[in-house]
This record gives sequence, structure tokens and C-alpha cells, in this order.
Amino acid sequence: MFQLIPAIDIIGGQCVRLTQGDYQQKKVYSSDPLEIAKAFEGAGIQRLHLVDLDGAKAKEIVNAAVLERIASNTSLHIDFGGGVQSDAMIDRAFSAGAAQITAGSIAVRNPELVHGWFKKYGTDKIILGADAHNEQIAVAGWQENSNISIFDFLTDYQAAGAQYVISTDVAKDGLLQGPSFDLYEKIQANNPGLNIIASGGVANMQDLEQLRAMNLFGVIVGKAFYEGRITLEDLATFAKESLC
Repeated sequence: MFQLIPAIDIIGGQCVRLTQGDYQQKKVYSSDPLEIAKAFEGAGIQRLHLVDLDGAKAKEIVNAAVLERIASNTSLHIDFGGGVQSDAMIDRAFSAGAAQITAGSIAVRNPELVHGWFKKYGTDKIILGADAHNEQIAVAGWQENSNISIFDFLTDYQAAGAQYVISTDVAKDGLLQGPSFDLYEKIQANNPGLNIIASGGVANMQDLEQLRAMNLFGVIVGKAFYEGRITLEDLATFAKESLC
């Protein structure tokens, strides 16, 4: 079963998209994220990737109210990221209704903390955010290269029990030029057994079909939907096929 996971990115309570993580390249698509989430749910989609971009910048959750509102008014399985960088913030995310959280930069900077979360909440509750530039982990909103190989990073975390990873090729994100198929093939080869969620670059339905054929866990869809390249009807049909 291949998981179709639409994304809602939040700045100032509004649904936005950035290009290559650049806050200066922001486009607002809706002032009501709940309305967008309900549309996804109505299309038969079961999961949502919700990102607090304000929180990512502030290093603490800013838009908890948006998470709580969507969680309270839909049955979507929400994975939440952005600002989850302390015990207090992960507790806040789960209290507000997140089913999983995404640990991005914090997983690079403080693996001991994330290992502790594995033990406290379970490895099924934590998704690694492994964003890469030239196959090296990128942090700080993709502004810094950590000089850590994505494969070494994932191998270390897999040894600690990690089950899920969202991987974005920074060079692809927001450009609508196709996902990094080669990167996902390499992760599959280097880290068998890891549930890989592809993110970034999806431009059309053919990209989704190719990723599904690779037997990944799932795919995050953002800009292609918001720019009308993939319709809600397309997503509904794809979601139904993927659940069979």
C-alpha cells in the first residue's frame, strides 16, 4: 500500500509554499488550512504532512492552533514538523493532535535527544527528516551543509530503531522538475527495510506513478497540487488505486 501524503506548509496561519526552502520565495495559496485539509479528506486521502514554517525558523512550535484545528476537525493521520526541537515541543505537538512528528535538523544536531524520543514515544511515532544536497544532509532550513553523508546518517539511525524517513533533495524542491529517483534508489540499496517517503520535485501524475512503482512507503505532494498540475480528482483516483 503506497501512501499519498499531501503537504500543508504554514506561515502566519496561512497555507503557503516556498521554493527550495527560501522564505523570500513564498506564495500564499489559502488563508484557511482546515478547508484545504478537509478537501484532501473528502478525496479519500488519509494522511497529511503539516509543516510549521514559522516554527522551523523560531525553533519552537508557533502554529499549534492550526495543528489542533485540523486534528480536531478531520480524521487525517497528521505528521507534523517545524519547531519540534525539545521535549516540551514534541509533547505539545502530540497534545495538539499529531500522530507522528518529523525530526529534521534536531536529528542531526542532537541524536541523543531523538534516541530518547524513540524510547519514550516509540520509533513508529518519529519520522526522520533527511534533506540532502549532493547526498549530504542539509540543515538550518537547507542553508547549511552538515558534511554528513545521508547514507551514514540513515544507517546510524536505523541501527537505533528508526523506521521512517522523509527525504527531500534540496535541488529538486519546489521546482516542478521531477523527484530525485536516483537518490531514493540509492537509499533503498543502502538502507533496506527503511520506510522511505519521497518529497520534493513532483510535477505530474507520471512522477507519482513512477515513485509508486519503486515500492517506496509514500510520497509527499505539494506545489504540483497547489499550482494545478495535479488536480484533487487526480489525487482521489491515485489514492484509491494505492489503497487496493
